[in-house]
Amino acid sequence: MPESGQKTTQGHIVRPPSVDPGAVSVPAARRAGLLVTLVLGGLTALPPLSMDMYLPALPDVTRSLTAPAATVQLTLTACLAGMALGQLVVGPMSDKWGRRRPLLVGMVVYVLATAVCAFAPSAELLIAFRLLQGLAGAAGIVIARAVVRDLYDGVEMARFFSTLMLISGVAPIIAPLIGGQILRITDWRGVFHVLAVIGVLLTLVVWRFLHETLPPERRQEGGVGQALRTMRGLLADRVFTGYMLAGGLAFAALFAYISASPFVVQEIYGASPQTFSLLFGLNSVGLVAVGQVNGKLLVGRVSLDKALGVGLSVILLASTALLLMTTGVFGEVGLVPIAAGLFVLMSAMGLAMPNTNAQALMRTPHAAGSASALLGTSSFLIGAVASPLVGIAGERTAVPMAVVQVSCAAAALACFLLLCRPWRAGSSS
Repeated sequence: MPESGQKTTQGHIVRPPSVDPGAVSVPAARRAGLLVTLVLGGLTALPPLSMDMYLPALPDVTRSLTAPAATVQLTLTACLAGMALGQLVVGPMSDKWGRRRPLLVGMVVYVLATAVCAFAPSAELLIAFRLLQGLAGAAGIVIARAVVRDLYDGVEMARFFSTLMLISGVAPIIAPLIGGQILRITDWRGVFHVLAVIGVLLTLVVWRFLHETLPPERRQEGGVGQALRTMRGLLADRVFTGYMLAGGLAFAALFAYISASPFVVQEIYGASPQTFSLLFGLNSVGLVAVGQVNGKLLVGRVSLDKALGVGLSVILLASTALLLMTTGVFGEVGLVPIAAGLFVLMSAMGLAMPNTNAQALMRTPHAAGSASALLGTSSFLIGAVASPLVGIAGERTAVPMAVVQVSCAAAALACFLLLCRPWRAGSSS
């Protein structure tokens, strides 16, 4: 039910204007729809930028720092783990102090950590500051989702997440291309210089254009104990936990691809950094395109659970096909069949990712920051665990990547079916 002093308009709760000088009312924030979408898209684009611009440089980093591939892959794992843990802290902070202040602090620290990464003399120091970069960059991820929950509800929220995927999806398309071109004129350190500049520009945009969306009367009181109690209550919700785990495991299958593909495509199949960047961009186009089909055509016509179930099933089928190809069941295959399997897997993420977020956040209007933190933390932690496993057998086989993807996809589908129970009426109500 709407709270006292609120009214419902076209299925959305319209909240009273905030008395906080730094805040605007939710209706006012909605009227700036395009601007808010662009800012939130920039925030959600920062993690793929931080990851994907760096991917073509991974073999270069192994040579430059004379470190084994498994150690260099830990620079990805560290950033991912930092993003996971950072969300767990920033999410409850944003429920208590509002969205704006924690976001700006996180962005400033992100810029500083990224600048240090550019001058790291060893793999160990690079890993440490990638961890800090992830911790700070988490603010953008978790607060962007919380702002969406502040402004939208129901089907419109699912549509907004798909629109957000269109904007943020440009990042993984262009990021490897940018990274590949940077490597033409400089080394891997130049990638971090560019990321630091992007961080500065995004910080200025957030400071100027993103107003507060959580009025003081809707903020949560209490400290760490209250935050932990809120999260415990969210995890006690079986259906919320089901969506959280399904989304996290699907993301782990995606991150297994992100972590392993530079070595699979370049070292095993002999592609250049530029060819790898083009293939990675094509896969990202597939993800964005399916995400738009989800938001523009399916949402409102097909239940979110049905679209989510199809997405998870396709991910499982594609990863199974990749496992069969990499183990030699179909004989020796070239780059094209492998690339086709990865394209299908990536594209199906366009059904899985926005719908798990929307379904989970629909259940948590009272604690959007904490819920967003749990969603993000679970995804990044599971992804961080999956990342080192893809290189466990060395750089010359793609089998571990496919095994991790199959395992995660099967577990994601099982969590969705067993915990969310989408066939039951009211299971997601």
